[in-house]
Amino acid sequence: MGAVPVKFYQVGSFAVGNRLLDPDLASVQSDPERANSLTSGHRACQGCGEALGARYALDAIMRATKGQMIAVNATGCLEVFSTPYPETSWRLPWLHSLFGNAPAVATGVAAAMHAKGRDDIRVVGQGGDGGTVDIGFACLSGMFERNDDVLYICYDNQAYMNTGVQRSGATPPAARTATTQTVGPEPGNVFGQGKDVPRIAMAHEIPYVATATVADLRDLEAKATRAMEFRGARYLHVLVPCPLGWGSASCDTIKVARLATQSGLFPVFEAVNGEVTSSTKIRHQVPVEEYLKLQSRYAHLFRPTRRDDVIKKLQAMADRNIERYGLLEPELAPAVPAAMSNEPVEVA
Repeated sequence: MGAVPVKFYQVGSFAVGNRLLDPDLASVQSDPERANSLTSGHRACQGCGEALGARYALDAIMRATKGQMIAVNATGCLEVFSTPYPETSWRLPWLHSLFGNAPAVATGVAAAMHAKGRDDIRVVGQGGDGGTVDIGFACLSGMFERNDDVLYICYDNQAYMNTGVQRSGATPPAARTATTQTVGPEPGNVFGQGKDVPRIAMAHEIPYVATATVADLRDLEAKATRAMEFRGARYLHVLVPCPLGWGSASCDTIKVARLATQSGLFPVFEAVNGEVTSSTKIRHQVPVEEYLKLQSRYAHLFRPTRRDDVIKKLQAMADRNIERYGLLEPELAPAVPAAMSNEPVEVA
């Protein structure tokens, strides 16, 4: 786990959040002097996970670098809702790149700072899954291969949300989008397509790779902070639910992100030089069905006809993640619910 373990106790209304913690253990977001990198006035949708993820990560990085940081932002939701010309919600040096070249532009900024002898200024590239997993993938791989001194953050909402919810290389199987309709014998996005970019980043054996979600603020802040302890290429992949594209309630953004991890569909881990060094254990394992039911993009799996065959395939994916990353403590692993104890299912 990226953060120092802290146990919170429910002892009454006057002891909540960080109030009982040593100040050194408090979250960055609890600090009234935080950078507030993405400030109020932006036009994100209510419950936007990407707005939360960007603020959490960049505020932590601003603290870690003492404000010596430049951000390069790919075209996408984050750029559109935060900078409607001539306004901006960013309170840091910020550049807007094209949809597909944010890693290359960030590399150029880092090279320029190095040429000026300003190695104290750190560079962060960021974008959504469209600009990262698809359009910007070649530039990102090049950045990894050259081991450029840039942290790249992907805010993964699993589709091209800004242009109408089209499928991306990060869209999960069976999910409905504008280009993966719920028709035919295998409705929604097909199985076996897309890219697992954290694992691809690990294959480049770059100094640091991590995954996180907006459901665990302390873990996300700790990983963003730790990434700045390394030099060279680094990659942080953050799951950021999108109420609009996922068809979930705006008030359920954190709940949905938490269920993604507790079901095993989104593993949370760290890797150094291509090897997994730690993983965040599942505290209360839930079947994938609990995660799916909160999102209308999976409604076709439950009505008008329940698709147990597809649900079993998704459960098999989660089970594989749990085994691959060791997401359950062996001695504490609960008995698998009956709904999850089906015979092995082959995943295409």
